[in-house]
Amino acid sequence: MLKRGLIFVFCIFLFSCSGEDKEIRPIEHFALQKSSFAALDGWAEDNLASFQKALVSVCNVIGQTSQKSLKSEVLEIPVAPYREKCQEMVDISDAVQLKKYIENNFEPYLVVVDGHSKGKFTSYYEAAIRASFKQGGKYQYPIYGKPKDLVEVQLKDFDKSLPNRRIVGRVKNGKLVKYYTREEIDAGKIDAPVILWGDNPVDIYIMQIQGAAVATLPDGKEIRVGYADNNGHRFKGIGSILLEKGLIESGEASMPKIREWLQENGETAKKNMLLNERYIFHKIVKADGPIGAMGVPLVAGRSLAVDKNYIPLGVMMWLETTTPDGEALNKLVMAEDVGSAIKGGVRGDYFWGHGEEAFAEAGRMNSQGQYFVLLPKGVKAEIYD
Repeated sequence: MLKRGLIFVFCIFLFSCSGEDKEIRPIEHFALQKSSFAALDGWAEDNLASFQKALVSVCNVIGQTSQKSLKSEVLEIPVAPYREKCQEMVDISDAVQLKKYIENNFEPYLVVVDGHSKGKFTSYYEAAIRASFKQGGKYQYPIYGKPKDLVEVQLKDFDKSLPNRRIVGRVKNGKLVKYYTREEIDAGKIDAPVILWGDNPVDIYIMQIQGAAVATLPDGKEIRVGYADNNGHRFKGIGSILLEKGLIESGEASMPKIREWLQENGETAKKNMLLNERYIFHKIVKADGPIGAMGVPLVAGRSLAVDKNYIPLGVMMWLETTTPDGEALNKLVMAEDVGSAIKGGVRGDYFWGHGEEAFAEAGRMNSQGQYFVLLPKGVKAEIYD
């Protein structure tokens, strides 16, 4: 979501929105049921003007890929037909004409897992921080870039018989060992560049969980901070920690309320934040939005994080769910991001955008819904089940 999600109530505090999840889960029974655009709730009302930006950036990736298919563990879609349609769609600037093109050239398929089409849909957003390139005054909290001693191992690259997993660590006495925990890093056990100095440890913590942020500099200029890597340790959401300890009530486990609690509880908050051993490293990026798993900027209201074990990145999808206030949220979206808490065949994290309004909405969304994969007409998708 942002290279990086959510289960239970809220992604930012209860589970992870960024990095890799090491838990290996069994793949569930996966199926696609052919549908029609007439059967899609809200299809006629969706204005695709804001979808064009997400479409173009993802289509550019598809146009340059050397892969022969868009592939997950259970679904494989030939890339050539998608590439062909992409080349035509990106030149359609009129939203009405784009919708007509999609209706004439694609077919929607309902995603069904273990006989069920309903699943959980949550939301994430792009955080905001205040920071400086120089340490001084209120800017005393380091924001680290990728450490110089961080080592990454892709097990399949080492031995094709091993699981498709990524291991992160460091070399000590000639052996690969786990990288430092959050507590060790905060204590100074790290060899990494400081890319910025923040003024608020809680805001930095939230940025780490979200994976990215917009940083406002002392002169008012804004720069974008993106995900660079993580320390390889398991994520444990601060919301879960506080609930387990009885420090907050379940009705207080919303993003705004937990952030307020953290700001007001100083050392107690710090001690509990350290219980989340995962640490995210960042980099300065030049982009129109936070960078997702496909390497392109996410678009508010049009980008969806999915479980890539089930849904291949790069496919168009029709989303049917509800807002935190129970209103219909039916949108054409691109599957272009992942999150370590986004696990399951019908599971999505909707990118709400940037700013306090997005923060409030993302913090409350925990909806049931379903989605459809859009396939070019005549294309046969392989399902491995």
